[in-house]
Amino acid sequence: MNTLIETHNRSSFVHELTLDIKMALREPSFIWPTLAFPLMFYVFFGIVFSDHGGQNSSTYLMVSYGVFGIMAPALFGFGASVASERDKGWLAIKQISPVSAWQYMAAKLVNAIVFSLVIVIGLFTLGAVFGDVVLARSQWLAIAGLMLIGSLPFCAIGLAIGFWVKGKAATAVLNLIFLPSAFLSGLAIPVIIFPTWLQKMAMALPPYHLSQLGLSLVDMSLGQSIWLHIGCLIITLIVASFIAVKGYHHCQTK
Repeated sequence: MNTLIETHNRSSFVHELTLDIKMALREPSFIWPTLAFPLMFYVFFGIVFSDHGGQNSSTYLMVSYGVFGIMAPALFGFGASVASERDKGWLAIKQISPVSAWQYMAAKLVNAIVFSLVIVIGLFTLGAVFGDVVLARSQWLAIAGLMLIGSLPFCAIGLAIGFWVKGKAATAVLNLIFLPSAFLSGLAIPVIIFPTWLQKMAMALPPYHLSQLGLSLVDMSLGQSIWLHIGCLIITLIVASFIAVKGYHHCQTK
C-alpha cells in the first residue's frame, strides 16, 4: 500500500514538473531574457570590455553575474507564475487535484533550479573559454553549488509576491525588486566603488550577501565574515517563507 502511494506521489510530481517546464518553455518573453541577459552582460562587461582588469575582472563578474542570473528564474518563475495561476483560478483547481501543495511548490523550485543551472553553466563556459578564468575544480563546483542553494531565498521572495500581489502587478513589483537590488548589491559594479552610504545600503540586500559568499570562494570578497552573509540569507529565507505561507492560507480562505 505504501509503495503504491509513493509511486502515485512520484508520478504526480513528475507530471507537475514536466507541465511547469513546458509552460515556461512556451513563454518566450520569460525564457529568452532570463537566459540571455546574464550571458549577454557578461560577454560585454566581463570579456569584451575587461581589458583593464584582465582575468580578475572576468572572474569577479562571472560570479556576480551568476547571482544576477539565478535571481530571475527564482523571482519570476515563482512570483509571476504563481500570481498568474492564482488569478486564473488554476491554484484553486490544484488544491482539489491529486497534486499536493508541496508537489506544486517543489516542481516550481526544481524548475527554477534547472534554469539557474543552465545559466551558471553558460557563464562558466564563457568565463573559461573566452574570459581566461582559471579555477580549481573544487572552486567551480563550490560556486555552482552555492548559486543553486543561494537561489532559495529569492524563490521564497518570489513566492511571497506571487501569493500577495495580483498577476498583472506581480511582474512590475518583481522588476522593482530585481533590478534595483541587483545593481545596488554591486553585481554590475563592485561595491567598493560605491559611496559609503550606498555600501551600507548594499549590506541590507540579499544579492550582496550571496555575491560576497561567491567571491570569497575566489578570494575577491570584501573580507566580511561568511557567517554574516549566511545569516542574512537564512533570515531572508525564513521571513519570505513565512510571508508566503501566510499568503497561501489567505488565498485558501478567500
